[in-house]
Amino acid sequence: MAGNDFIGHQPENIRWSLDGNHILFNWNRYNQSGSSTYSYSIKDKSIDSVTPDFYKTNAEYQGNKLHPVEIYAWQGNLYRYDQSSQKTELLLKTASSIGNVQRSADKSFAFYQDGMGFYVYCIEARSIKQLVNFENGELPKEAEKNYMEQEELELFQFLQEEEADQTWREEQRKAFQSSVPTVYFQGTSLSNIQIDGTGKFITYRVNDYPETTKTHVDHHISADGHTYAQTARAKVHDEDPSHKLGIYDIQNDTSYFVDFSTLPNIRTKPKYLTEVYGDTSDVYSEDRKIIMHQLIFSENGKRNILDVRSYDNKDRWIVEVNLENGKISVLDHQHDEAWIGGPGISNWNMVPGNVGWIDNKTFYFQSEATGFSHLYSMGIDAKKPKQLTQGNWEVYDAKVSSKKDRFYITANKNHPGNRAFYHLIIQTGELIPILTLDGNHEVAISPDEKKLAVRYSGKTSPWEVYIAENKKGATLTRLTNSTSEQFNDYDWYSPEVITFSASDGEAVHARLFQPEGSAKNGAAVIFVHGAGYLQNAHNYWSGYYREFMFHNLLRDNGYTVLDIDYRASKGYGRDYRTAIYRHMGSKDLSDQVDGRQFLIDSLGIDPDRVGIYGGSYGGFITIMALLKEPGKFQCGAAIRSVTDWFHYNHEYTSNILNYPTSDPKAYKQSSPIYFAENLEDHLLMLHGMVDDNVQFQDVVRLSQRFIELGKTNWEMAIYPVEPHAFRKTSSWVDEYRRIYNLFDRELNK
Repeated sequence: MAGNDFIGHQPENIRWSLDGNHILFNWNRYNQSGSSTYSYSIKDKSIDSVTPDFYKTNAEYQGNKLHPVEIYAWQGNLYRYDQSSQKTELLLKTASSIGNVQRSADKSFAFYQDGMGFYVYCIEARSIKQLVNFENGELPKEAEKNYMEQEELELFQFLQEEEADQTWREEQRKAFQSSVPTVYFQGTSLSNIQIDGTGKFITYRVNDYPETTKTHVDHHISADGHTYAQTARAKVHDEDPSHKLGIYDIQNDTSYFVDFSTLPNIRTKPKYLTEVYGDTSDVYSEDRKIIMHQLIFSENGKRNILDVRSYDNKDRWIVEVNLENGKISVLDHQHDEAWIGGPGISNWNMVPGNVGWIDNKTFYFQSEATGFSHLYSMGIDAKKPKQLTQGNWEVYDAKVSSKKDRFYITANKNHPGNRAFYHLIIQTGELIPILTLDGNHEVAISPDEKKLAVRYSGKTSPWEVYIAENKKGATLTRLTNSTSEQFNDYDWYSPEVITFSASDGEAVHARLFQPEGSAKNGAAVIFVHGAGYLQNAHNYWSGYYREFMFHNLLRDNGYTVLDIDYRASKGYGRDYRTAIYRHMGSKDLSDQVDGRQFLIDSLGIDPDRVGIYGGSYGGFITIMALLKEPGKFQCGAAIRSVTDWFHYNHEYTSNILNYPTSDPKAYKQSSPIYFAENLEDHLLMLHGMVDDNVQFQDVVRLSQRFIELGKTNWEMAIYPVEPHAFRKTSSWVDEYRRIYNLFDRELNK
């Protein structure tokens, strides 16, 4: 339960230096208070911690095309890196934070943002000029004279001469003093300031966020002994933000907004409204709210593509914007009556998908059109996509090579539980395997694209840094050793990844921890992973590493453990992902029940000795299992559990259950608190009191329902200083000791 303090701290965030001679990564090598940056030298084959002096002669490669002169922001300052001299130079340091660095198509200019100002830096002249300033408010109007002022001016020559002098002085000041144009906007914030590749237009997004009632969490353990309330997220609601995409014409000093009213189906109502309300009308009276992401410009800067999402997340449009008049052309339209999502697409409408350019006329994107997330290309003028990958597997990442002849992709083609690395040849469609071992390969490609820095892990081997050649059949060479002697001394069991058939015929993947024959005690525990859309029945090191070790402990003591990738889990395509639409606690729960039956029928587990546990979404499913399937599980341990979806956050919940006022049925049939009267088996709830994600109020409200219903076979353990993800080893130890004791008591009667 000490986590990485016991396992050893694994390296993270691998990347290359700009000169390509160093692999950089974050690492807490000596179990200190936090991580530091380390560098592996390709030349010396040595690992050393990086000091600030390193950045005086180098910088971090961000995976973009390398230019002779790189301009970048680091720690809020502006830097210049020359490849010829391999020297880094500080250009500008301000009291505010510099960021949002962009380049012109011809690479002779760099643009950056400092506060609400947008600036241009000339590479050759080394000069800086502010292009525009953004200001929240209305354009100031020239003060009009009232009738008394007008009368005085007409009567007296003295006042007329004074006004003429003042007008002349203002004209002279403007003639000799360079002024910065100001764009005024009205909204709660401004974001996504960009300049097109030609340097003629600046685009920006005006955001207007609704006022929502924030929740708070109470901190009862404090330095001065008082209780403090900390503001936290809002609950799921019906108020969507509004966004406008503005265009500033630099040459003409004019600003206007993009018209999105021509988006296909922008007013189309979702089908669930007919079921809930019998609503037979097909369209709304006004456009649905949308969010538009950053424009992505072609290399020559002349064309652009833009990812646009509806706020109900049922539609995604990829469009081109005509910057001269603000009109759009729709290139691709994706629709899902559940919600748009999947690898490379993003489940969150606030996060763009994987979209980019192959050349100046062809762009790429990912889509679930076939039921699995695959890679597509499209000519900007062709209006018809070409599918580049296909099959019952998914693309997780895709990046075009600098030569534009191939994609570097990460996919689970050889097994749903793997993340392998391939080259996809654009011209022929050939998929060349580069790194295909069972496990997960997180890959950073060197600036010259000849080498790969890889963070790799297997089922029983935590993440380490490796290096490999960027060619077919590459071999990994390990660079780091992170695991502790204590961790290495234990013979960790490698769970088998199996499949069983659900009651509806779907193949369900799971990890199976099975004791040796004579050690088997006839009891079983089912683990339910969190997040819903997450994968845990895979071939690499689990994010649930404490649970992995706990399952080894359970196995050592005779328990069979089944860890199921239930419906809604990642890695298995669109239908699997959206199987819980409008009803959480349906297919995701029945998969647990079917897993229990598999244990009984195939592995000889006693039907009266099966327990279940999980955290967050897994805690929710655990409670639902006991309340909707009483008698199936003799006990359950629910950690940091959602008990009422009306009280969870907006972004996650509205995706799956729609809006609370338009689809209350979905919320009620998905929330354990509405089934509290069914509790028969023993329930242990464990929750941190300062959880600002799934808040402590969830289990408090369910507890009150149990009290009012006279239920006695439940108990609760509270952790006063713990948020959603526990931080203290003592809390983890207490929590899992209670869970183990619950199983020992209830499953070994």
